[in-house]
Amino acid sequence: MGKSASTRARLRREALRLFADCGYDETTIADIAAAAGVTQMTFFRHFPAKELVVADDPYDPAIAHAVAVQAADLPVVERVRRGLLAAWEQLEDADDAEFRLRLRIGAGHRGLRARMRENNARTEAAIAAVLTEEGVPAFEAVVAAAAVIGALTAALLEWANDPDAGPMGDAVTAALALLEIQPPK
Repeated sequence: MGKSASTRARLRREALRLFADCGYDETTIADIAAAAGVTQMTFFRHFPAKELVVADDPYDPAIAHAVAVQAADLPVVERVRRGLLAAWEQLEDADDAEFRLRLRIGAGHRGLRARMRENNARTEAAIAAVLTEEGVPAFEAVVAAAAVIGALTAALLEWANDPDAGPMGDAVTAALALLEIQPPK
């Protein structure tokens, strides 16, 4: 891990610790920077806003691409489901404990929860856009994207609130398996 990535990880780790111990609203950027041993300017180089420590979501292009490359003859929900599974496999291994804490902090704060919903809406729009570009009717594309992202979100929030839950990846694959379209028998 390079110096920049190490600094970003340290900032996120200290911020999450402070949010959990003191509260999101009560924790200042100055507090986070001091705990991480950097300046406030360094914080802003890594996170342009405090909320991005919790609500950063850089995965939309990878998810949209993974959906776009699924076979066009699949039912639209299945294309989205398989695309999300493929994207999930390509993402770096997340620190389950840190991600669980991020989700719990985000879900427990009104403003962060709203930001998480905005992120979901952007992800859904990115998925729907690639599907409609390939000829899927807009209504079907929007509904399929929302259904799959909704299942993923529900699974992640349940996982985050269950300290005994196994790995995050297991929750994701289990949720997406519930949506799998089985061929008629």
